[in-house]
Amino acid sequence: MDSSTMICNCKQVSYGDVENALHQLTNFSDVLNAFDDVQKITHCSTGCGGCHDKILDAISEIMMGE
Repeated sequence: MDSSTMICNCKQVSYGDVENALHQLTNFSDVLNAFDDVQKITHCSTGCGGCHDKILDAISEIMMGE
């Protein structure tokens, strides 16, 4: 996925923002814990919540590629 792809429209969080947030973490072995941490950093999925699954998919994709 392209880093400029918007994943959370409410909070204007892109795929690249999610990737950058993950790289700030010291350990991201679990997708759900990583989601909580990414959410704290980017505030994604705190508006309407419609992007929840897209955020989880992005985190999974980034973690698999690492």
